[in-house]
Amino acid sequence: MKRRDFLRLSAAVAGGSLLPHCSFRRDPHATETGIAHILPTVSHERILLKVSFRAPTDGAPQLGIDGRTVAGVRTDSRGRFWSFDIDQLQASQRYELTLSDAGGRVLHGPWALSTFPSPRARPARVRLLVFTCAGGHEALRDYSSPRLEPIFQSTLVRTRLLERGLAFQPDAVLANGDHVYWDLRSSSSRGLGRSPFAWWVAGRFERDRAVIGTENETVLHRAVGPQIADLYGTRCQSVPVFFVRDDHDYFENDEATEELVTFPPDAFMLRLARATQHMYYPEFLPDVTRPSDLPGASAPERPPLVSESFGTLRFGTLLEVLMYDCRGFVSLSGESAGFVPPSVEHWIIQRMAAREVDHVVNMPSTPPGWSAGKWLEWYPDLLDESGRLVTSPPKLHWQPGWQTQHDRLLSAASGMAGRIPLFLGGDLHCIAVGTIARGGTHDWSGNPVVSILPGPLGTSTRGWPSSFRGIGATPPSGLDVEETIAPIEENGFCLVDFTPEEVEVRFFRWHPSQGVDAIATLEPFHRLRLTRPTADRAAARMA
Repeated sequence: MKRRDFLRLSAAVAGGSLLPHCSFRRDPHATETGIAHILPTVSHERILLKVSFRAPTDGAPQLGIDGRTVAGVRTDSRGRFWSFDIDQLQASQRYELTLSDAGGRVLHGPWALSTFPSPRARPARVRLLVFTCAGGHEALRDYSSPRLEPIFQSTLVRTRLLERGLAFQPDAVLANGDHVYWDLRSSSSRGLGRSPFAWWVAGRFERDRAVIGTENETVLHRAVGPQIADLYGTRCQSVPVFFVRDDHDYFENDEATEELVTFPPDAFMLRLARATQHMYYPEFLPDVTRPSDLPGASAPERPPLVSESFGTLRFGTLLEVLMYDCRGFVSLSGESAGFVPPSVEHWIIQRMAAREVDHVVNMPSTPPGWSAGKWLEWYPDLLDESGRLVTSPPKLHWQPGWQTQHDRLLSAASGMAGRIPLFLGGDLHCIAVGTIARGGTHDWSGNPVVSILPGPLGTSTRGWPSSFRGIGATPPSGLDVEETIAPIEENGFCLVDFTPEEVEVRFFRWHPSQGVDAIATLEPFHRLRLTRPTADRAAARMA
């Protein structure tokens, strides 16, 4: 660090403009026994929890459930992070859970958590809370601004938004990508993990070393803990969560230059992403319709048969959400390239063709329907010097196979007779709704694809695409998109309600000018109601 940077940073700390923002906002539901966070996920027959403590425990903590005691499995090297895997459970069953130390002293609980309905059950409704880009460390500042302005919304704002969404009692929480911002090599890293603030707060990673069991583990906890554990605390202890990775969860921005191509992730990026997930948020539990040998699944050091990158939320015969990370296994093989491997694409398309579920929803980490001219998008559009999206000259290192795979997925979705072809996206830091009728030579107008951007929790003034890139989310060339909600760069989230015949989406937005207290009473600014087409009518329209 240069001397002038050191002096400026020291003055910020001494003047109180940095450290107060790193302080933990205590979760009102947390106990005084040292629980830092609890994040569960469930299926109809199994529960998986990730739990952390503020200090190492003396022996393995115990989870009590339904008369059983399950010992935690340590996921770090020091005894602060633990995983609990409980199988052979009953579907649609409310369980009471209690956390105790190794000696049996109760540390937390009891609290309730329910399993999902059986795949054959016919529930009447299900509600999802959906958002994206919840990450951000309060110590990270815009070093170029005179007042060292924060890059992300405060933990206070993000927890208030999360709490407002949870107040509507969703059956599950879906967090689509960018849980962590701590880029290390790309151009954005100068304001994130490679900034003087990052080094001051967390230290520096050593790329040639392991993460767990080295000083890298300490750096990881200092970087990630305030972004995940401090945000969620125990707020979601009774609500199953589903986390999908995006580019920043691999500690990089998607970027391709002559000097650096950040994806596919290198070995150190993978170690960081896997260590973060292993300690902080649950993997995807197995589903009988999802192959157990997909890439990133069934790793020997993880709970049996879980998947790290590709997951399913199955809620009886009412809903199946297909969640897929578009970064971890992206390929750069030209016409045959894809954001997801062929085996994953086959699974996604096969599930859209199956008929036993009323609603099949796609949730990729990279959304269809919009572009910001970035490299790792479905589309070839790039930003020219005048601030417009163009397709000439060719985007550096962009692969035509990515859009070909996009077209196959959207064609399969549009071809779901009697279903709404719905995509819940992330990545682009905004709230939007678009209906996609055509793309290139493909005509999807018989059953147009509906793409939703649910809103970001953590993005602040310096992080909106229009500020960072000079352009907001924009429909790309060659794609016919009708925008019901043109992209809005404000914080927010969606509540998505499914019944057998209908989907209702409620959109929430918040701007700092409203004040933090306004979050507690936020109401939807827009409602979108989608009705399933009858199979006969949809088939006729597709013909």
